Amino acid sequence: MAGKTGVIVITKAKLWGKYLGCMLGSALGDAIGELAFRFPEEGRLRAAIAAAPVLRYTDDTAMAIGLAESLAERGGLDPQHLGRTFHRHFNREPWRGYASGPPTIFQLVEKSGLTYEEAARSLYGGQGSLGNGAAMRVAPLGLFFHKAPDLYDQAVAAAALTHAHPLAQDGAAVQAAAVAMAVHLDPRKPFPLDNFLRRLLKLAKTPEIKEKLSLVRMLSKGKVPGPEAARLLGKSVRIDESLPFGIFAFLAQPHSFENCIMAAVLSGGDRDTLGAMAGALSGAYLGVTAITALWREKLENQGLIERLALALLV
Repeated sequence: MAGKTGVIVITKAKLWGKYLGCMLGSALGDAIGELAFRFPEEGRLRAAIAAAPVLRYTDDTAMAIGLAESLAERGGLDPQHLGRTFHRHFNREPWRGYASGPPTIFQLVEKSGLTYEEAARSLYGGQGSLGNGAAMRVAPLGLFFHKAPDLYDQAVAAAALTHAHPLAQDGAAVQAAAVAMAVHLDPRKPFPLDNFLRRLLKLAKTPEIKEKLSLVRMLSKGKVPGPEAARLLGKSVRIDESLPFGIFAFLAQPHSFENCIMAAVLSGGDRDTLGAMAGALSGAYLGVTAITALWREKLENQGLIERLALALLV
């Protein structure tokens, strides 16, 4: 049953469908976003998806898989275990498209004995990264802690392994909270856009993220086209220039997973990460049945991702 806010009393089966939708949705957004770098028009992109034997994901999903594995194995967040899991995944598949930050951190840990957090704090003149790498992978944490009052702090601690800048940590925590909120909403009801954004605005701590979320609220109400919204909100690797547009893409197409992904990846910029963030929200809201079976079946390591989604369901 659902109340006026659209919040639903979730059965285990319904929660399972939303966990699957979130994990698969994020990975598909990543993989389709990566394809969109080569096929940047919708018709060509859809044709490329149909022709591809496998939809291959990037470091966004590789790190989300590592986070899910660590959460499931440890029964919660163990930062050093998580750091070692990320490190192991990178050593096994360094070709996934990692930015320079994580490999540098892993090298520092190996050579100097620093903790992952200490190594992350040493980057960029001691300020740490303000990129979107912590937000792109945070969906499993949003699922695992979807009812936890300390979700924000857990997301910050997970982000700190690679992203020491407060802005990057705030963005990751906002994305985790958005995933958790989407899990609790009933897609059969009108989407509570204003309440959703008000809650995120209340949660966010940095002025940059707050300002952009306020802009998302204004643009969403005004039905601004995606490319114009991307220009105003940003679509780069900076967290405050990507997370807001990822949220906007979801809010612009809340009842269609495919349309949400297309909105996220076809306006340029950091297409794979925009797709991963928007796809996580759409999948968490709509559930796995809203994702076309053809896309799901083509996703690389679909079975592993599904098993990890189940392992997060505690």
